[in-house]
Amino acid sequence: MQRFKLPSKTQSSFHLLNVILISSAVCVTCLIASVFLVHNSKPPLNVYSSSPDAYASTGVEHIVFGIASDQKSWPNRKGYVKLWWEPRQMRGCVFLEAMPPDATTSRDDNTTLPPICISEDTSRFRYTFRNGLRSAIRVARVVVETVALNRTDVRWYVFGDDDTVFFPHNLAKTLSKYDHQLWYYIGAGSEIYQQNKDFGFKMAFGGAGFAISYPLAKVLAKVFDSCIERYPHLYGSDSRVYSCLAELGVGLTSEPGFHQFDVRGNAFGLLAAHPLAPLVSLHHMDHVDPIFPNMTATKGLEHLFHAANVDSQRILQQTVCYDRWYSWTISISWGYAVQVYSRHMFLPDVLPVTETFRQWKNGDFLSGVYTFNTREFHRDPCQRPTIFFLDNVSSGRHGIKSVYKKSYENCTVDMGLPRKLEEIRVFTKKLDLNYNQMQAPRRECCDVLPSKSGEILDISVRECNEDELTYMH
Repeated sequence: MQRFKLPSKTQSSFHLLNVILISSAVCVTCLIASVFLVHNSKPPLNVYSSSPDAYASTGVEHIVFGIASDQKSWPNRKGYVKLWWEPRQMRGCVFLEAMPPDATTSRDDNTTLPPICISEDTSRFRYTFRNGLRSAIRVARVVVETVALNRTDVRWYVFGDDDTVFFPHNLAKTLSKYDHQLWYYIGAGSEIYQQNKDFGFKMAFGGAGFAISYPLAKVLAKVFDSCIERYPHLYGSDSRVYSCLAELGVGLTSEPGFHQFDVRGNAFGLLAAHPLAPLVSLHHMDHVDPIFPNMTATKGLEHLFHAANVDSQRILQQTVCYDRWYSWTISISWGYAVQVYSRHMFLPDVLPVTETFRQWKNGDFLSGVYTFNTREFHRDPCQRPTIFFLDNVSSGRHGIKSVYKKSYENCTVDMGLPRKLEEIRVFTKKLDLNYNQMQAPRRECCDVLPSKSGEILDISVRECNEDELTYMH
């Protein structure tokens, strides 16, 4: 039988049609498989991408706190935590190694403080730092145990010591700058160069407090125990947290509002020249003098919180203006103090921190080297500015008035102006920083107002005009 044979041109067309049909079938199959896989596969960790609501306003209700303490220090330190803890809005725990004897009898503590959580046993972990405190392992694991509380609607975990004084609404405002769905480790180093050199310039010091975003904290909690087994030789808890985060490839995002306060004595210079950022935390308040004269450490902080409760974001923000009539230079640290210099000073000479404090440790030259610019605190009181400390703050329909009264000073040589002043009144509007202002802050301006009394000085603080300069006209 004779085989049927297609003409060559028709045969080629037939082969081409087969190729097209087969290719189309393969493409459709791949497309269906891809859709099926995407639908059923687990999404990758959200490290780099964010959702549209990532920058929705963060409040204290989105934060869970882990506070490290111990049975011995808690009775003396809990007064610091009472200053800032808001029981109806805040969540978290104070972690102790054992329940204190009066824990069940103090009704006031149960309503004004975080609940007490008992830390897990850490005897299985090695600790080899000579003369160090083994409790550093227990304190480090506060990170794991706080995450294990399994709270809902959490954006940030924040950790601190029992003597870390947080300004919680400023903390929430600061964290609002960042996408809580990404991996963030936020805090600050020490004020002392030597401390950073010894423990790490990229480590968040635990006393200042630090924040870890929710997704990062969940991953860190999974790997933490296996990680800290590699670091028995480290001294502190914060070093262990830093090391494990480094192993995860996460670095520190530094925020200047967190304060380790590795200084002793009179902290006035640090408080009066606060960075251009909301005040987030203060630490080591047992090691510095009371921040207001004639008050205890706790009463002084309570007084500062009176101002912070009126205008949290403005607290300690420095503004400088000039009195052209007398050639005075006036530096305002809102809610804390006003300094009046009886001479003209260039603005860059006013902004550095006055070295009123002593160094944290005695030692070599590096022990007294700070991580910011300082200027001399004159030994002669008559050569210092006249200082006015906060007396009271009031808020009304037309704005906020803060009143500062002259502090006692042992100077009898120069009794002229500005020492003739007895009171300074500062008028402001409430500060509410938006996202752009948080990312690119600008110091505000102020004006010396006409006054009928030679003993009272009135000042208005306001936003600067676009091209306004702060200098002596």
